Amino acid sequence: MKTKTKIFTAAISLSVAFFSAQNGNVKKHFLDLDGTSTNIKIQPTMYGIFFEDINFAADGGIYAELIKNRSFELDEPLTGWKQQNTKTLSPNLDSGFLTIITDKSKTNKNYARITVWNDKNYVLENEGFRGIGFHQGEKYDFSFNLENISGNISTINTSLIDENGTVISSVSTIIKGGGWQKYNAVFTPSKTVEKAKVQITFTGKGIVNMDMISLFPQDTWKDRKGGLRKDLVQKLYDLQPGFLRFPGGCIVEGRTLAERYQWKKTIGKVEDRENLINKWNNGFSHRLTPDYWQSFGLGFFEYFQLAEDLGAEPLPILSCEMACQFNTAELVKMEDLDPYVQDALDLIEFANGDSSTKWGKIRAEMGHPKPFNMKYIGVGNEQWGEDYIERYKIFEKAIHSKYPDIKIISGSGPSPDGEFFEYGWKELKKLNAQIVDEHYYNSPEWFTKNAGRYDEYDRSGPKVFAGEYAAQSVGVVKPDNKNNWQTALSEAAFMTGLERNADVVTMTSYAPLLAHADGWQWTPDLIWFNNLHSYATPNYYVQKLFSNNKGTDLIKISENGNAVKGQNELFASAVKDGKKNEVIIKIVNTDSHEKSIEINPKNIKLGSKLTKTTLTASQLSDENNFQTENIKPLEENSVIKKGKLSVQIPANSFVVLKIK
Repeated sequence: MKTKTKIFTAAISLSVAFFSAQNGNVKKHFLDLDGTSTNIKIQPTMYGIFFEDINFAADGGIYAELIKNRSFELDEPLTGWKQQNTKTLSPNLDSGFLTIITDKSKTNKNYARITVWNDKNYVLENEGFRGIGFHQGEKYDFSFNLENISGNISTINTSLIDENGTVISSVSTIIKGGGWQKYNAVFTPSKTVEKAKVQITFTGKGIVNMDMISLFPQDTWKDRKGGLRKDLVQKLYDLQPGFLRFPGGCIVEGRTLAERYQWKKTIGKVEDRENLINKWNNGFSHRLTPDYWQSFGLGFFEYFQLAEDLGAEPLPILSCEMACQFNTAELVKMEDLDPYVQDALDLIEFANGDSSTKWGKIRAEMGHPKPFNMKYIGVGNEQWGEDYIERYKIFEKAIHSKYPDIKIISGSGPSPDGEFFEYGWKELKKLNAQIVDEHYYNSPEWFTKNAGRYDEYDRSGPKVFAGEYAAQSVGVVKPDNKNNWQTALSEAAFMTGLERNADVVTMTSYAPLLAHADGWQWTPDLIWFNNLHSYATPNYYVQKLFSNNKGTDLIKISENGNAVKGQNELFASAVKDGKKNEVIIKIVNTDSHEKSIEINPKNIKLGSKLTKTTLTASQLSDENNFQTENIKPLEENSVIKKGKLSVQIPANSFVVLKIK
């Protein structure tokens, strides 16, 4: 059947004027907006989210568990816990003590055996993740597994303690019967506290075993018990992401192969998931965090579920059996690769298989009978060299032999240029790779200078996934990097180039995503949070404006026939939104002077309404913080009169114009 395609034809001349501060002369720039179809679609996956468990992003962050080391599984099993005598407030254990019992036949191998000699004095305390945040009047679910061994311990008394030692809520749980049992209680704090702690005392004397001591807010995302932190997921939802890439990042690779991310260990019952050291616990000398582990309460099932909640395509990245090449660079021999390739095939079955399949049945038993309809999978994160290419070949052949419709993400290494980058691209082109992941962490100047990076890329070659990028205000891996307006503005300029080349670039994501104010390792980051609150950076709002206004079809905007990519410090891209019948123009002005833009419509009848959204700051060094978000989009509506439109573009600003 033939379908008639409407060609959206329009030419709008934009006169851009700016004034010289010294001589007052006016120089006009004529930007032509040609609405004729380019036959280039903006992919729904154009703007997405990169998630990695760095900066306490998972445990201590979006995964809402408030107890650190709830099942005593860390290498130092008492990490996060303290025993003390309530009279002396010292670690004097005359009143009781705790030992760790290990059963190596189980994945959750450790539990605590607590001996109480003096029930009035012995206390067990948990510090949480840099403290525990409680909101006044909200409800918190407390639970623990307990086995009563001997003696007459009748009650477990648990209190929430503020920074001054004041009790803000307490509950007592009566212990009944023998054998392992799960007990539940609910706290309602009497005040809001950012850095509280949990104290457990005992009524009676004797011996008990305890495990999985857990505390969650009831007010989680979608009210799921044991779920995700609501304010953080809401910020992700507001981005309207096209995809969710998980679980990283270098965390996929691990410092050693034994420490790599193994998805099969992150599914099933939460209490049976095997804890693992986090790669970033000693990754940076400036922020050593030996207490940073992964409980996998946020595992692959929860990642898929989150992607579904966000309306985003799930994009899991799997190890190709190369440990981080910046660390041990440990390899699996090629002849031993089959089990690891099978892991990738099994993951596709877990995501997409029906409940009659082995792994589809496990997904269904976890509460999701319908397949997740996964379309993408990544092979390796940031690997490079011949070892990566030969492993990629094996994975690609096996995946496409069984699942020909799955799109595979391959990698070009950790840098946007250089010998390894060039080699990777050359070999992946030979292999007809589908999508190649590129990473760039660089200065704001690099981002503005590279707005035309993809203008000359091969249109018949692999597509590009700009999988990790962020402007660094000081330098890569520098702890003093800031999420200031200069970095965000330079990213906006660069993103006009990504959008203008949507026939090559089909996926993009800023990185890293989340950072705990007291537990970070890497800067800058898109969203910052503490135990109570979170705030969006200027970089977040740049991402949001692009993602919320991505449109459906690319149209051309040019100056003297050339793309607007930094001439006179102007950057621009334009799209049509066929669903909303809108033209969306994105303009970035990196000049220190305001620019006047006059839009003269040609060959198109514009509606009378204009929506102008402006993101700017008074200084390039300005930042948002927990107290206020000074840098956020401001929207205004106006009426176009007589077909003429004049728009002011402030100095150092990002402006989005929407016209029917």
